[in-house]
Amino acid sequence: MRAPVTVSAETPASESLPDGTSVPTEAIEAPASVSSGAAGSVAPGVEGDKTEVVRTASTNAIPSAALAAYQRAETVINSADKSCNLAWQLVAAIGRVESDHGRYGGNALDDDGVATPGIYGIALNGKNDTQSIRDTDAGQFDNDGVWDRAVGPMQFIPSTWSVVGVDADGDSQRNPQDIDDAALATAVYLCSGGDDLSTDSGRRAAVYRYNHSGSYVSLVLSIMDAYLEGDFMSIPNGTAAAGVIAPSPAPVVPGPGAGPVGSGPQGGGGETVIAPSAGPSTAPEPSTAPQPQPGTGTGGDTGQDDGGKGDGPKGGLGVPGLPTPSLPPLPSTGVGTVDGVLSVAQAIVQCALDGYVDNLFKKDDPFDQCVKDYTS
Repeated sequence: MRAPVTVSAETPASESLPDGTSVPTEAIEAPASVSSGAAGSVAPGVEGDKTEVVRTASTNAIPSAALAAYQRAETVINSADKSCNLAWQLVAAIGRVESDHGRYGGNALDDDGVATPGIYGIALNGKNDTQSIRDTDAGQFDNDGVWDRAVGPMQFIPSTWSVVGVDADGDSQRNPQDIDDAALATAVYLCSGGDDLSTDSGRRAAVYRYNHSGSYVSLVLSIMDAYLEGDFMSIPNGTAAAGVIAPSPAPVVPGPGAGPVGSGPQGGGGETVIAPSAGPSTAPEPSTAPQPQPGTGTGGDTGQDDGGKGDGPKGGLGVPGLPTPSLPPLPSTGVGTVDGVLSVAQAIVQCALDGYVDNLFKKDDPFDQCVKDYTS
């Protein structure tokens, strides 16, 4: 078992990120996450046949908050580090493997993109084939004052989070349970150093640093390839899609005054178990986003030939009579060119919520017209 590697906040950095932090110019070698240690497991968000995980990439849809966070991470990091060439699909693949896009252990992403009730990995106490990493954050992020635990949708070890944690959404917090912060922190980690992530060798090196496991790297890159081929869909936050792999029971997390991990029948005396979240129980609110006019790609008969653009879904994820979910506006980064691209990214997510499917071989299909209508 290799000893944990420490990272230093003094690592030299390049251009500034929206919260004033920077992308380290030297590659961070300490892992961001670690495999769970369970037989055949590569990360908490994956259960069962790994081939099946790749095959069901499209039906195991991405919550809209996560998709927006992944796409924003690509835009922001490539503006701060123009040599990295990170694709959001790589960040998304890591999010799928680490936590099933924030849904591991009965969690769901709330409207602010925060994993609720919270994602905590097993104690890194040297048991179950884990590394032995004593507490580094006084339990601030992982609620464990004895051992470190990987936390949040991207499963950061607290010591690594202290170096790459970013306030990506302008709420004055660097929260590893917030998919916005966690996704951009993943991008910062992957882009640290000089790897070109547009190359296979660059991606493999960066993902291996993230989690020192060859099977982890292979699975992440296979899912990334599926996403690059358009094999994904977006769903509203808190919604489970067909093909979702049932999560494992939530890990035990020490409660107030808990004793050392491993001293009780569940792994520690005085510990509590996080109960799975029931998720939203009400129907989504009607969309308040500006809707394209009839005849421009969302249906409505004007009596004129619109080239087939009026035959698309009528909202409500393509089911007539249901309201169309809409996304809240993303926070401004303060960089004009970046915010312009973000509006396009949000339009893409919104059109997916409206029920459109992009034809990658056409540039003027109803999906593209929908994006144009939302951004014009």
